[in-house]
Amino acid sequence: MKHIESPSTPGKFKMEKPPYNRLRLQSSIAKLAFWSLVFLGMMFVFFYRSPSSSNPAPSDRSRRSLTSSYAGPSFEKRVRQSAKPRSKHGMSVLVTGAAGFVGTHISAALKRRGDGVLGLDNFNSYYDPSLKRARQAMLERSGVYIVEGDINDGALLAKLFNIVPFTHVMHLAAQAGVRFAMKNPNSYVHSNIAGLVSMLEFCKNVNPQPAVVWASSSSVYGLNTKVPFSERDRTDQPASLYAATKKAGEEIAHTYNHIYGLSLTALRFFTVYGPWGRPDMAYFFFTKDILKGKSIPIFEAPNHGTVARDFTYIEDIVKGCLAALDTTEKSTGSGGKKKGKAQLRVYNLGNTSPVPVGDLVSILEKLLKVKAKRLVMKLPRNGDVPFTHANISLAETELGYKPTTDLRTGLKKFVQWYLSYYVDGKKSSH
Repeated sequence: MKHIESPSTPGKFKMEKPPYNRLRLQSSIAKLAFWSLVFLGMMFVFFYRSPSSSNPAPSDRSRRSLTSSYAGPSFEKRVRQSAKPRSKHGMSVLVTGAAGFVGTHISAALKRRGDGVLGLDNFNSYYDPSLKRARQAMLERSGVYIVEGDINDGALLAKLFNIVPFTHVMHLAAQAGVRFAMKNPNSYVHSNIAGLVSMLEFCKNVNPQPAVVWASSSSVYGLNTKVPFSERDRTDQPASLYAATKKAGEEIAHTYNHIYGLSLTALRFFTVYGPWGRPDMAYFFFTKDILKGKSIPIFEAPNHGTVARDFTYIEDIVKGCLAALDTTEKSTGSGGKKKGKAQLRVYNLGNTSPVPVGDLVSILEKLLKVKAKRLVMKLPRNGDVPFTHANISLAETELGYKPTTDLRTGLKKFVQWYLSYYVDGKKSSH
């Protein structure tokens, strides 16, 4: 490693070699002048290069401006057509995170029943973006347009809200995953906190204000030991940064409801799985590794305790989300000012039947007809909790929510999709 020359010791000046110091000063000035000219030249090229050479690379989507991709009659027409409901009383819903697992299924369900849907997604690389692109293609075939952009892009949000008077926002965009927070904590703050604030800021300022339903998480129950988890239980002991950002989101939602009259509903999802799922989820990468003959980690809680999850099939989650949208009350604010008390709700959406992870693997073995290589390991201190179990009585009473898909049935549908989409571990051409 190259060492930088240390300055002289304070108070010990060497005056016996002035010619050398003078030459070094002249050399430094010359170098400074040279690099200044280089820098100015680069700035000149950057700012004054010809238009033909200034097009950003196709992969640099973050540089696209509203004056190009997100402006003009064709863009506005596409946005309006996608967001226009088929019936007079249909909703016009902005779905953020529309190319994600849950977002894709909800967008498709809304469109099927005649609601207007506009998607928004930044197609980040947390997991393979090609899966998100495949979901996007599927949605576009059904008439759902997904605008590519970030929920923190104020100019883009202003443009979309100016084009469409959304009646509802289904806010699903977020940085998911418990363990990834240890590698990139800033992405959780950017998406789950700043992104939520950005969205709520626009919702509270437009007139009329839309009702907002958004995805919280069962992770907010953190280190709770009382089961099943109820909405009345404490949520001040997060076990991960992801959980902490979701808990912060619920407090932020309360603030916007209290001050601005926004109608807000938080949905605490419990381990959602199914076709078109997220590759970072255990059931997904277990399937991939079992087929490849790789060992899969089976975690156990302290004292050889069982790790279990309340696995909830995607179609049941969609029913709960649509019921939440259908039962929302109108926001009460106007121009950023509250006119009256507004609706504020929190619901668990789970399956109420926790299943040990070992049983999940056994089901996959039978469906795949392959014996898994199990590697039993202690549950690491990375934010994972030993168990989740939802009390859904409130959602049953107020939303009519009732899950109907058991884990074996749901995994069978997932495996069928997986085998049709992937061939030998590679994405199928169809």
